[in-house]
Amino acid sequence: MAKKSRYSGIGGQAVLEGIMMKNKEKYAVAVRRPDGGITVEIDNDRGILPGSRLKEIPFVRGIFNFIDSLLLGMKCLNFSASFYEEEEEERHSGEKKSRSGAGEKFLSVVVTCFAVALALGLFVVLPYYLSSLLKGSLRNQSLLAIIEGVMRILIFILYVGGISLMKDIRRLYSYHGAEHKCINCIERGRPLTVDNVMRSSRLHKRCGTSFIFFVFLVSIVLFFFIRVENPAARVGIRIALMPVVAGISYEIIRLAGRTSNIFIQILSAPGMAIQRMTTKEPDRSMAEVAIAAVEAVFDWKQYLKDNFGYDTEDSGEEEG
Repeated sequence: MAKKSRYSGIGGQAVLEGIMMKNKEKYAVAVRRPDGGITVEIDNDRGILPGSRLKEIPFVRGIFNFIDSLLLGMKCLNFSASFYEEEEEERHSGEKKSRSGAGEKFLSVVVTCFAVALALGLFVVLPYYLSSLLKGSLRNQSLLAIIEGVMRILIFILYVGGISLMKDIRRLYSYHGAEHKCINCIERGRPLTVDNVMRSSRLHKRCGTSFIFFVFLVSIVLFFFIRVENPAARVGIRIALMPVVAGISYEIIRLAGRTSNIFIQILSAPGMAIQRMTTKEPDRSMAEVAIAAVEAVFDWKQYLKDNFGYDTEDSGEEEG
């Protein structure tokens, strides 16, 4: 069996007691219900500005991809959470119906905007403020810019570690691990069985955690060259440049998912290390949910046949 990883194009996200998998415009959310069964919802998502050529332009497409991912992620989280609401809320079918329409979409946009604002405050404004406290003892602006970037990374690591103390977040991280294991299993040329998924790696170069690290890395480089004395202007420029940072970071992680270049591997290493915090080893039931999500949107048997010459019809679905 070939060991070299082959790009599949599928990606995903962990949700409450479940996993979302996306292949091109088609996505599926698989959720483990309280009664133990698995519910799978399949739909299409074309994101904002569907069909626009802006989404094909390098360094611009990453901005739209980031926004689309946030909106879809919030929608999938809302869907998974609907299975675990309090019993009296479950009875109000009219309320659940309204959430599935325009009201749910509007709420997702509002919550997403709030989450972005909170992230900008925590990972852009706060590091700048903390580093500015050192201006009295450090006059070197270049060194302060580097310290600001390091603080940004440390705040993120502390944030990830802090929320991992919550039981629900630990389970979310385990589903995150199951998502990665499923994709790695396929991209390594193994049939998608629970056993093969469980022995695959829980780390993946195209993970959102790695994307965030690249955002921090690129921001250090860009902010290094900002030479504006006014503090409000410096913060404003940093916020205004975040779409540019996201666009560049998207191209880096996109390349990382398609190449084994040694330079890209070195760049990816810190993000992969942080993934050890944002992913946990899943149990077999979580792997089953991940498989259900993949199979709803991706023909992995045909993929293995096309890319690895592995015919599951002839060999069975166990990989040695």
